[in-house]
Amino acid sequence: MAHVELSLSEAFVPAARASTEPESDNVGQWSSTVSRADEPCLLIDADTRVVAISTAGCELLCLGEPAGLIGRPLLDGGLRLLDFTANRGELTEAEIDKIPPLLALSSGRLARGLLRVQAASADSSDATVDAISTPVLTDGTVAGSLTFFSEV
Repeated sequence: MAHVELSLSEAFVPAARASTEPESDNVGQWSSTVSRADEPCLLIDADTRVVAISTAGCELLCLGEPAGLIGRPLLDGGLRLLDFTANRGELTEAEIDKIPPLLALSSGRLARGLLRVQAASADSSDATVDAISTPVLTDGTVAGSLTFFSEV
């Protein structure tokens, strides 16, 4: 017959963090992570302003330096998205609303899609990136979206 021994010990309960800093919400916590990330990623708030973007994200999306984008609306910060036709036209307003970072904001769900980003210079080729976005919640409501990019 098998012999089973059971011992009980006190459960480890981590101390609650009670921060009074203004960046103690979920968006603020993700902001510092995105800013330091080696991966191409972007964090926008509910008003579509750039809260944080990694250096790799700026390079992949042809956006210059992160400091120049913080606080600016995502689409006014130099991001030029093109359609996948041979004409390479800029996306219409209806199409813009369906890009993953904005779709995650409006739907409150994960969003994924391909984006064609206009090259920074005329002699470079456009970049095609896979974007995966998730809504960022604060107190149960969508306060922003976090997007990771991968070149295709």
